[in-house]
Amino acid sequence: ISMKNILKEKDFFKTSDISLCSALCCYGYQIEEVDKQSQSKAIFLIKKDENLEDLIQRYFTHQLTVEPLSFFNYLKEIKTRIYNI
Repeated sequence: ISMKNILKEKDFFKTSDISLCSALCCYGYQIEEVDKQSQSKAIFLIKKDENLEDLIQRYFTHQLTVEPLSFFNYLKEIKTRIYNI
């Protein structure tokens, strides 16, 4: 593994949680890459910034609110990216 890959990898948050990704998209984050590891699992990469950890924490403690229609639309968009790539 080269140093460039290590530096690049630490700049991204990785998750397979599609609902979390949809919620983060509602806050302006973008899925930079979809790593389809198998037919049944995809890993999403989101660029880290100073606010990301707090949003993730609020998501898992049920304190994060999103606009429902935006959440649903992002969810559909993410599913399309998974299955049509």
